[in-house]
Amino acid sequence: MVGVGLGVALCAVPVVEKQNSVSLSNDALIKRAVSLVTDSTSTLLSQTTYALIEALTEYTKAVYTLVSLYKQYDNLLGKMNSEEVDAVWQVVIGARVDMTAKQQEYLRLESSWMTALRLSEMAAEAAYQSGADQASVTARSHIQLVKSQVQEVRQLSQKAETKLAEAQTEELLKAQGEESSLPQGILGSTEAGEDPYLRED
Repeated sequence: MVGVGLGVALCAVPVVEKQNSVSLSNDALIKRAVSLVTDSTSTLLSQTTYALIEALTEYTKAVYTLVSLYKQYDNLLGKMNSEEVDAVWQVVIGARVDMTAKQQEYLRLESSWMTALRLSEMAAEAAYQSGADQASVTARSHIQLVKSQVQEVRQLSQKAETKLAEAQTEELLKAQGEESSLPQGILGSTEAGEDPYLRED
């Protein structure tokens, strides 16, 4: 009887080892898969971050161009006839249209960037839950890096928007105070502190 019992026990050993082997294999496959996911989402996040930063930079340049035109107009005020004033404001209008187009572009890319950011955060969490610690740490570090990069560029654009709001307010007050030669309706959008060309954060 002892011999029979020992034989049964020995026969059971390979089965346990096989089950452990399968379990280990599954864990390894999951970790490998989640690592590939974090790599892919990080690549997507990098690409959308680059595109967003570029678009924000172009928008900021467009805002400063408009600020510069306001200042130029202010310096020339009183030195131009009505036709010259009209010509200058055609340039201003063109600059505002260009700025608005660049604003819409960066807002579109910002939406894509935020989606990529959420995907990366989900991938990092999945990596952590599956035990792929290195993949999780790497993904989270990358997320923090791109967030800081975007925030830095956002601050520059917000500074430009503040400069533009100041220039528009100054011109509006001047127009109200001294019957400016400004063409009718040019500053209408800045009344009551509203400017559709400035984004609310």
